[in-house]
Amino acid sequence: MKVLVTGGAGYIGSVCVERLLAEGHSVVVIDNLQEGHQEAVTPEAALYIGDYGNRHLLRKVFSEHAIEAVIHFAAETTIALSVTDPGRYFHNNLVSGIVLLDVMREYGCEQFIFSSTAAIFGEPEYTPIDEKHRTVPVNAYGESKLMFEKVLDWYHRAYGLKFNAFRYFNAAGALAGLGEDHRHESHLIPIITQCVMGRRKKVQIFGNDYPTRDGTCIRDYVHVSDLAFAHVLALNNLDKFPNSKYNLGNERGYSNLDVMNAVEKATGEKVPFEFAPRRAGDPAVLIASSRLAREELGWRARYDDLGVIVESAWQWHKSHPNGYDEEPEK
Repeated sequence: MKVLVTGGAGYIGSVCVERLLAEGHSVVVIDNLQEGHQEAVTPEAALYIGDYGNRHLLRKVFSEHAIEAVIHFAAETTIALSVTDPGRYFHNNLVSGIVLLDVMREYGCEQFIFSSTAAIFGEPEYTPIDEKHRTVPVNAYGESKLMFEKVLDWYHRAYGLKFNAFRYFNAAGALAGLGEDHRHESHLIPIITQCVMGRRKKVQIFGNDYPTRDGTCIRDYVHVSDLAFAHVLALNNLDKFPNSKYNLGNERGYSNLDVMNAVEKATGEKVPFEFAPRRAGDPAVLIASSRLAREELGWRARYDDLGVIVESAWQWHKSHPNGYDEEPEK
């Protein structure tokens, strides 16, 4: 199958591209390299550098390649910024997404896999969070993703679009050659490892007064390769489940201090940190129920131990001390 991957030079997108190629698919990538890296895209995939909401670029890609399906990762994702600059998020995550869907319709492409987020649920009323949980986002990032999910519902009803949406929780970990390297890093594990590598002086833990066992936020960490595998499974099941939404996680919660301890254990280094005020829009606990994905797609997280996930991330960062800006150490 010829698959277009938007955001395919990014953290999760690049791992998905590699998995698609390993499964025998042909892959085209669109990425503006705002957070992605050209070095993360294997030469086996065709790369177009630009915005996925650029109608001219999209038509060029669809006219030059017989695209049969789209896996959509490209998005603005920093939660704190989405609270202070929501317009940027609604434009990129919603308006540009509609442009993509409309160009797909022009070229008769009817298969779509969407990278959504657990942020659509807001402050959880119960955990683990299943697909029936109320969706009440507390930040513009989650709201923009939820709005686009609703667009997908309508495109399915009106135009026959087949789609799956994945609400995954905290992506983490790395493969041997592919890891997490955002230019504006906001994720805890790479921030801590950057501190170990001497790229930061200390780590800030946002909030120590949450109603959790140690006062810090609790999150469900899922390995990036497990997320990529879910997207490939979805492509094979769209005819059977043409309008489904799934939560993806390990169904286990770890606090920010748990993560800190896991990185210290993996690296053998004590990490300096300080508590800082809560970030706007951060729920106290996010833990997934992945039961529906298991039942319908046969998906199961293979990496369900935080220590293993952190160790894989550390190995990548250790061999890429400056991220993709430097060749791996021999």
